[in-house]
Amino acid sequence: MIKLQKLNPLNDSTLEELGFTWHTDSDGSKYVNNELVVITQDEAEAYYEAVNTIYDMYVEAAEYVIEHDLFFELGIPFNLVDMIKKSWENDVHWHIYGRFDLSGGIDGEPIKLIEFNADTPTALFETALLQWALLKQNNMDENKQFNNVYEAIQNNFKRLITLFDDTNTFEEHYDDWKILFSSVEGNDEEEATTRLLQQIATDAGFNTGYEFLHNVTFDENGIYDAEGVEYEYWFKLYPWEDIAHDEPELATTLNTIMQNQKAIILNPAYTLLFQSKGMLKILYDLFPDSPYLLRTSDQPLEGIKYVEKTMFGREGANTKIVDANGNVEVQIDGPYDNYKKTYQEYIEFPKDESGKKYQAGVFFAYEACGLSFRKGGEILDNMSKFVGHVIE
Repeated sequence: MIKLQKLNPLNDSTLEELGFTWHTDSDGSKYVNNELVVITQDEAEAYYEAVNTIYDMYVEAAEYVIEHDLFFELGIPFNLVDMIKKSWENDVHWHIYGRFDLSGGIDGEPIKLIEFNADTPTALFETALLQWALLKQNNMDENKQFNNVYEAIQNNFKRLITLFDDTNTFEEHYDDWKILFSSVEGNDEEEATTRLLQQIATDAGFNTGYEFLHNVTFDENGIYDAEGVEYEYWFKLYPWEDIAHDEPELATTLNTIMQNQKAIILNPAYTLLFQSKGMLKILYDLFPDSPYLLRTSDQPLEGIKYVEKTMFGREGANTKIVDANGNVEVQIDGPYDNYKKTYQEYIEFPKDESGKKYQAGVFFAYEACGLSFRKGGEILDNMSKFVGHVIE
């Protein structure tokens, strides 16, 4: 059972001063919960250990996919394969951050991997800043969280230069490197998330700029902002699979830029391997005895309850829960039905006294660095709520 602690919420004006404008959902309900999930120190450490172990498994699985040319099995668009290989081969293509979604971890329930949002994960602003602010607002010890997301991502930006060296040596390697940050105009959440990442990179010591995606210029010699300034790095909060399908000419140009070593794109193209839910089957094939994995296949599972997911998709769209007899219990429609499917063993999420279910999200930036929760129904969709946590 999920244990909750009531708290005084941040009011809308305070949230908006912080840059958090998406505080109210379309039905008028508040997106940020006015309670915290209470966990123990041991539970926090278990999440930390689990995510670090799972990330290492993903690295092995990605190597396996590349070696055995399994891109089609993961639904990877053909026009991204060269970029995935190129980014995987060279350590300078550094994975800045991602978020693991997990079940369990509370009251002795085993931690199980649900999926990995490795390319364009949401809830960064909430996890890094808001839940810290909630503790501060309620005169609670701000250190009583598993949450060093800001510092971890800041150090990971430094690793773009130092790679595996100590990040304290960043200044020795630093030579006026510039990062351009981009998101799609008109989406407040994505813009605020991208600008937060820009601020983290600025704090790390980089020169940074921000440009809406449609104002960025690309040619075979590099990536430029609207003023024609060239950047060595480009961070885009725009999914790789959308670039492949909706912007094929851009995909071709980015491939040329990468092959010519004119710029480095973040998150790297290989994170699309991690993002694909087809990787869940590869992981289960390679590590069938892992305590963190659920049985997963590219075919419907017989004799057990399972979840049907699309290889790529967000906010629970195009997800079905199917019982052991093959009957659909719950489903959510959406725009991703054209993608290949994967089938994962069903597992119950922890519940609170009212029956609401909770999925843990743990951010990863070189190591596991921050925990938060999403609360909702059987399938967590875009009406699910953000819930912070406190370590008792």
